[in-house]
Amino acid sequence: MTFDNSKNIIGVRIKLFGATVVFLVYIALTYVAKLIKYPLLGLTETTWTIILVAFYAIVAFYPMFLNYQYIYFSDDGDNIVFRYFTAGIVGGKKNSVEINKRTFSGYKTESGFFGLRQSITLFQRVNNKIAKYPPIYISAFRKEERAKVLRVLNMYTPKN
Repeated sequence: MTFDNSKNIIGVRIKLFGATVVFLVYIALTYVAKLIKYPLLGLTETTWTIILVAFYAIVAFYPMFLNYQYIYFSDDGDNIVFRYFTAGIVGGKKNSVEINKRTFSGYKTESGFFGLRQSITLFQRVNNKIAKYPPIYISAFRKEERAKVLRVLNMYTPKN
């Protein structure tokens, strides 16, 4: 099985682009062209600016706070493959984890911040010891995608 969460990440990027356009149009109409008359709906221009800055900050930093990552997953062939990178405003370095199915020794899931930030830590047998990989954040996966990955990993986890 092979899949990625590119649609989710593209949706996050589109929301960020839309919020940026709205914010820039507001700034242009309010402060440059002075076309909007205040008070608007009973709020001053300072209040509207604070509200829009807060909205933009939430849209921009929410994915970074939850460690949204683009993830490509495949278990085709002899290896379990995860390729991933951070998908926030500032992109992170690209990472890849390839574990042979015979040496895969399990995984651990963790969640934080009220269950919104979720990660998988993979383990592999190397020279009769267990190697631990850095966590892969699956927060940007939909619930069904998360369940698929965990179901596949359970198939390859050794039963003790």
